[in-house]
Amino acid sequence: MKTLLVTGYRAHELGIFDQKHKGIVYIKKAIEARIVPLVEEGLEWVLTPGQYGVDLWACEVIIGLKKRYPHLKLSIVSAYLHPEEKWKEDKQNYYRDILKDVDYYGAVSKQPYHGVWQLKARDDLLLRKSDGILLFYDEDAGEASPKYFKQKALRKQEEEGYRYLSITAEDVQSIADEEQRSLLDTY
Repeated sequence: MKTLLVTGYRAHELGIFDQKHKGIVYIKKAIEARIVPLVEEGLEWVLTPGQYGVDLWACEVIIGLKKRYPHLKLSIVSAYLHPEEKWKEDKQNYYRDILKDVDYYGAVSKQPYHGVWQLKARDDLLLRKSDGILLFYDEDAGEASPKYFKQKALRKQEEEGYRYLSITAEDVQSIADEEQRSLLDTY
């Protein structure tokens, strides 16, 4: 696999409303744990829609991994121009800081938000341009926006052998629990 799409929950869908939330650390560790073996097998590009949540946390992970794996490239492909415009200022600054470190940034539609068709066009493009997906989504926790990516990715897997990888809330909890055990063992 040369190109991986990484996406999942928006921050608010996880009950995360700022960058100080303790769960973000574990989500990023789960993403890194899934991506490092792929990079070592030849992964070259990570694509993401760049929405506030798992997408941007994955970008942070990739930016960090680029120090160890300089061949690794990062791309944000948004659905429309300036998706961050309506966000709070701190989130806008966070997004713009990440944009400084991406290797490619593009918007599928060259205009501001006009409709859901822009999101569908972006999703279709990202699926078309990638060899697989790493999706943070857990249906057991209730339906949320990543369900559409899951449906499309599983259909593409069935038809074309597209690779589907997932992270669940249980995976993230397992990392958090392991870290807590490690801390207790050091005392």
